[in-house]
This record gives sequence, structure tokens and C-alpha cells, in this order.
Amino acid sequence: MTHDTLKQTLEPWQWPEETWRAKVNHTRAGRSLRPAHWPDGARCAVALSFDSDHETNELRDGGKSISRMSWGQYGARVGMPRLLELLERHGVKASFYVPAVAAMLHEDEQRRVIAEGHEIGIHGWIHELNSVLSYEDERDLMLRSSDALEKITGVRPVGLRTPSWDFSPHTLRIAKEMGLLYDSSLMADEDCYELMLEGEATGVVELPVEWIRDDAVYFSMHRFQSLRPYTPPTDVFEIFRREFDYAYESGGLFQLTMHPHIITARSRIWILDELITYMKTKEVWFATHAEVAAYAKANAV
Repeated sequence: MTHDTLKQTLEPWQWPEETWRAKVNHTRAGRSLRPAHWPDGARCAVALSFDSDHETNELRDGGKSISRMSWGQYGARVGMPRLLELLERHGVKASFYVPAVAAMLHEDEQRRVIAEGHEIGIHGWIHELNSVLSYEDERDLMLRSSDALEKITGVRPVGLRTPSWDFSPHTLRIAKEMGLLYDSSLMADEDCYELMLEGEATGVVELPVEWIRDDAVYFSMHRFQSLRPYTPPTDVFEIFRREFDYAYESGGLFQLTMHPHIITARSRIWILDELITYMKTKEVWFATHAEVAAYAKANAV
């Protein structure tokens, strides 16, 4: 049995120090990229985002459920028009993360997103899990995804959000090789930071996410699994508002992740509407994730 094979058979509590240190230090938060101030005297930056997964939530695992694909279609058919009209009414820009397959299924939607001044970022090919892929396969899919989005919209993506925030040991290396400005999949802070790869600064900005600031954890349901959470919309609004209030008082970043097939239901869309209305009473800077990442990188203290 080789040394490497032996290490693979050990339980975590049997690992030598070099093993657990290597795992922890592979992809790490580096220097903070929190700026001293935000543009135009704003006290807080607000970065709204939407993961436009559509039918790929079912397709990713080889699923054939017409019912679940129709739920994804709702996101494109009803959810996206409702979202884009709301954002236009408020004069707010946002970032949309779109699997390439979803983009190809709904090309006009992507062109409208870009035409209205929003950002589109990489979100996998078919919402696959990065952690099950080889370096070669993950790189190929990320490059093909970026190419597909650029072909449809005419704009090359500068940011990445891995599907399900599933970040493999190869993801950061590939993002750096592609020259991406930022990633938005990890959770080591509440403000932007530089990503480190095996102890070396990469220049890639992390614009962190958090499950607390994600609509899916409160409302998602799978009929044939035990996944059946439900939180009243009033409670979700209160959670999001309190997250924003703390970010505002501390002069930081408020980042929010939502999904067109989830947040746009008749009984939920008011959450976003009232949250934006509330935030607009404060001194905030609404920006795309790309704008926030670029500003943070250029103005970090």
C-alpha cells in the first residue's frame, strides 16, 4: 500500500498534521478588500443577485420530472419578467448567475438582462456539482459556459458563482487562469476579500454569500425528499432587513441571493419590493457584483 493510499484510508482523526493543514489552507481568505468608503458618500453597498437556474435544477442530476422542470420554467416565464419590471421600477441594477444550458433555453431573457444594464455571471454548464469533476472537465465546462454566455449576450462574464456554491479544489485555479475578476460562492467574511490559493494571493476577489441571505433555504421544497422547509414571508423579510441594518450601521456590504422561481411567487415578491423600498431610504449604493468587486479591489484600505 502506497503512502498516499494509506492516507486516504485514514479517518480524519487519524490524519497527520500536514494533511489537515493542507486541506484547510488550499483555498483561503486573504487580505480584506473592504474600502474605507463607498461611492458618492454611500454608507453601505447593496449587491442583489439572482441565480437563474430554471430547468437545470432538474436536469443536473439526470432528472426527468416534467413537474420540476415546469417549476423551473416558471422562473423564466413568470419570475424573470416580474423581477426585471420590479428592478426597472426601482432603478436598481443586479447580477444574474445563469447556467449555460438555461441561457441557451432562454436566450432572449439573457439579452434583455444585459440590455437593461444588469450583469450576467458564470453559473456552471448545467448546474453541475464542481466537486465531482476532474480539473480538465471543470475547466472545459467553465470555459464553454463563458463562451456560451458571451455568444448570446455579446458580453464576456467577469464573475463566477459555482452551482450550489460547490467549490472544488480546482475552481479557484481555473478562475485565475480565466482571468476572472471575482467569485461569489464562499463564506469566509461578510465583506470582500482576496482569495488565496495554497498560500499565494490570486488577485481574485471574493464577494461572499451566506445561506442566511438566500431565499432557497426558507422556501425550497422537494416532494420526494425530506426537503420541505417553510418560513413565513414576513419572517424572511425581517431576517433580510436585519442583515441589511447591521451591514448599513457598520458601513459594509449587503449581499443577497435569490432565485426567480422562488422569490417571485405572489405571496413573496413583496419581500424584495419592500426591502428595496426600505433600503432606498438610506444612503446606499446599489451595484452589480462586478461593480462592487472592482471598487473594493481598487479602494481597499
